[in-house]
Amino acid sequence: NSPDAHALVVRILDCIDASELPTFARRDRAADAAVALKEILDRVELPPWDEIPDASEIQAAGGDEELSRWRIPNTRITIQRAEEGPQKYEYLFSPGTVQRALEYYRDIRDRPYRTGGPRTTPGLYDWYVSAPGHPVLGAIVERLTALMRFDRSLGLAKWKWPTVLVMLVIAIATMWVLYSLQLSVSRRVSPQNRLRYGLTLLFPIAAMLIPLAFLEISDRYLTVRNMPLHVISFGSQLVAIVAAVVVIFAASTRVAESIIASPRIKTYGRNAQVIRISSTLLAILIAVVLLITGGQYLGIPIGTLLASAGIGGIALALGAQDTLKNVFATINLMSDPPFRVGERITFSGYEGVVEDMSLRSTDLRLLDGHLVTIPNQNISGQSVE
Repeated sequence: NSPDAHALVVRILDCIDASELPTFARRDRAADAAVALKEILDRVELPPWDEIPDASEIQAAGGDEELSRWRIPNTRITIQRAEEGPQKYEYLFSPGTVQRALEYYRDIRDRPYRTGGPRTTPGLYDWYVSAPGHPVLGAIVERLTALMRFDRSLGLAKWKWPTVLVMLVIAIATMWVLYSLQLSVSRRVSPQNRLRYGLTLLFPIAAMLIPLAFLEISDRYLTVRNMPLHVISFGSQLVAIVAAVVVIFAASTRVAESIIASPRIKTYGRNAQVIRISSTLLAILIAVVLLITGGQYLGIPIGTLLASAGIGGIALALGAQDTLKNVFATINLMSDPPFRVGERITFSGYEGVVEDMSLRSTDLRLLDGHLVTIPNQNISGQSVE
């Protein structure tokens, strides 16, 4: 029954070396391997206890260094001494065995269960990949045909596919609605009302939690297993990381605008522009750190991430040279401002009042009423009256 099966899985998990599995899927893949190994051991003849190396035989062999690994007879399962980590010096199912456990199981799953030796658990794997994780859902699934309950398509029980797809559509639609509400509401709320303006951040935060909720329901209640769960886990957490980047930029904008809303700061003055630029640069820095850290968590090697960042940086520099020049020109203008928003200036044949200065350009209202947008790189280092 289910409690016994859970207890068996937990016991085997303590013997799994999951150190080489991706962090984001370590628990789930270790559980998959545990169930597969139990099914394998239930089908093969196990060696007598006196043939299994114990502490005395390890010492007789010359110590731990001489007996670092042992293969179970009649199987490809290897037990190996862990050399690092919290289970250091313990003998565990080797990382290679853990990674290929499902492959080993598929090779022998047509064999009958053994009749002697330790107790077997027939049907454990079928239960593991097919049974739901909630009793109410379980009662509904019990009424389905055996074909729908136990037959699998792409590693997932057939009854789970419609539920997963419906949930995916709901999750995508919910995120789209939340982001649309965030854009709509934030435009209507003035930064002067700091509380309401700050509360609009709840929309992107809620959107960030949607993929995590989708993953939790898929794992805990639908009990999606094996590769489908790994794909859902990777995709959901990747979307959550990207959504977190959106939250970072949204939060930086709201913090900056809330500070600028103070009566002591002019909305389009130099201090306001410095605050906006500083918050944007800080958000970019935090976002880059988050993306690199999140990439490592998802199993992307740090070397690949840094190389991608380097290639991406070169591509960005080549493709956005003018934009970058304007950004650096803006920083130069802010550090030594030749004019302020609201002042009347003459520059390169233009004469008018400065209305706004952004990261890329400066808006100049000419005396005849026309608005001219001048790239900041054209202003920096030039004579301004």
